[in-house]
Amino acid sequence: MTSTIENRTVPEQDHAKGGGLLVLYLALGGLAFAVLQSLVSPALSTIGRELEVSTSDVSWVVTAYLLSASVLTPILGRLGDMAGKRKVLIAVLAILAAGTVVAALAPNLAVLIAGRVLQGAAGAILPLSIGIVRDELPRERVATTVGLISAIFGVGAGIGIVAAGPIVEHLSWHWLFWLPLVLVIVALIGAIFGMKESPVRTPGKLDILGTVILSVSLVALLLAISKGQAWGWGDGKTVGLLILGVVGLIGFVFAELRVKEPLIDMRLMKIRGVWATDLVALILGFAMFGTFLLVPTLLQLPAATGYGFGKSVSQAGLFLLPTVVMMVIFGPIAGILNRKYGPKLPMFLGAVFVVAAFTLPALAHGQIWQVLASGILTGAGIGFAFAAMSNAIIEAVPAAQTGEATSVNTIARTIGSSIGTAVVAAVITSHTTPQGLPTDDAFTYGFWTCAGVAVLAIGAALALPSARKRHDEAVAHGVSDLPPEPEEIHLPGTGAHAAK
Repeated sequence: MTSTIENRTVPEQDHAKGGGLLVLYLALGGLAFAVLQSLVSPALSTIGRELEVSTSDVSWVVTAYLLSASVLTPILGRLGDMAGKRKVLIAVLAILAAGTVVAALAPNLAVLIAGRVLQGAAGAILPLSIGIVRDELPRERVATTVGLISAIFGVGAGIGIVAAGPIVEHLSWHWLFWLPLVLVIVALIGAIFGMKESPVRTPGKLDILGTVILSVSLVALLLAISKGQAWGWGDGKTVGLLILGVVGLIGFVFAELRVKEPLIDMRLMKIRGVWATDLVALILGFAMFGTFLLVPTLLQLPAATGYGFGKSVSQAGLFLLPTVVMMVIFGPIAGILNRKYGPKLPMFLGAVFVVAAFTLPALAHGQIWQVLASGILTGAGIGFAFAAMSNAIIEAVPAAQTGEATSVNTIARTIGSSIGTAVVAAVITSHTTPQGLPTDDAFTYGFWTCAGVAVLAIGAALALPSARKRHDEAVAHGVSDLPPEPEEIHLPGTGAHAAK
C-alpha cells in the first residue's frame, strides 16, 4: 500500500501557535462522543418509563449506538486515510451533531434509536484525531498529546456515568443530548475554521466487499452479546448470531488478504505491537465497563441489605469522580513515560493497577474507602493503559495507515465493553435475593471476574516487543517515521524489559 504526502513547510512557531487549539478541538469532539456513549445507560429506566416502552426495548438505545460505532469506525477511519482526515472529521462531527439533535427531540423510541445510530458514526473521532495529531504536531509532542486525547475517551465515559443522575433528576432525559451538543458544535466549528488538512494520504478505493462482510459480522456479534442475556445464551437467535459473527470475521480476514486495497490491512495484525495492543484494548474495555456497572449498583443498594450503601443515583455517580480525575492525570503521564521509555511500561503499569483495582473490592467491599480506592486505581490504570495503547499503535504502523490501525483498536475496546457489560450483568442477575436484589456474593464474583480478566492484560502488555524489536518490526513493515530508538530498562520482578 502506498501513501503520498503533500509538500508543505510549516514553521515551528505555527505548530506552537495552532497546536493548543487543535488539541482542544479534538479533545472536545472525543469527549462528546465518549460522554454520549455512557450518559444514557444510567437513565434507561427513566427513558423507558417516559416513552412507555419495555426495558428490553429501551436497551436498543445503547445497542444501536454500539453497533453503529463498531461498523462505521473502520470505514470512516479508512476514508480519512484516503481522502483527508480533517474532511472526514468534519463530516463525522456534523453527523454526530445531527444525531444528537434528533435524539434530543425524539418523541418516541424509534426516532431516538435513529438518532443514536447517527451518533455512533462518531466512533471514528479517536482514530481520526490520533492521525491528525501524528501528522500535524512536532514529534516530541505526539506521545503526550495522544496520551491526553486517549485518556479523554475514558474520562468521557466516566463523566457520562457521573452526570446522568443529576441531569435526569433536575432537568429531563432530553438534556442528556442537549448538553453534549454544545461540545460537538464547538469541536465542529474548530475543525472547520481552526484546522489544516492533514498532508498524509493513502490513495485507493474503499473495499466494498470487506466493508459489507465486516459490517454483517460486527452487527451479528455485538447483537448477540448485547441481547444474549435477554434472549437467553442458549437461544437459537443468540447462538446463530454468534456463529455468524465469528464465521464472518474469519471470512473477512481471508477476503482482506486477497484484496489489493483492503479496508484493513491484515498484515498489520501480524505486528506484535499491534495485536498485543488490540488484546489489551479488548480486555480493559471489559474491565472499565465492569466497574461502571458494579460500583453504582453496589452504592445504590439499600443500606438495610447489610452490604449496600443506600446512595441515590446522583450520589453514586459522584463516587466515580475520583476515577475520572485519575484518568485525566495519568493519561498525559503515560505520554511522558512513553516518550522516555516507550509504551510497554505504562501499558504494563496500567494493567497492574486495574488488576489491583478489582482485587481489593473482591476481597472486601463493605467500607466506602474500599470502593473509592478501587475507583482511584481503576482511573489510574485506564489512564495509563489507554494512552499507551494509542502510542503503541502509532509507533508500530506507517503514518498512512494510522487510521485503520487505530480503528481496529477502537473496535476491540468497544467489543470488550459490550462483553464486559453483558458478563457482569449476567453475574449480578444470577445471584439475587428473593426480592430480586443482587446478593453480596454477586459483587464478590463480579469483581473477581473483572480481576481475572484484567490479569490477561498484564500478559498481553508484556507481549509487546522491546524497543529494539519494535523498531526492527516497524521498519520491516514500512514504518520510516519512528522517533530515535530508546534504550531498554528492566521491569522489576517481571523478567521483561521496556524501552528507555
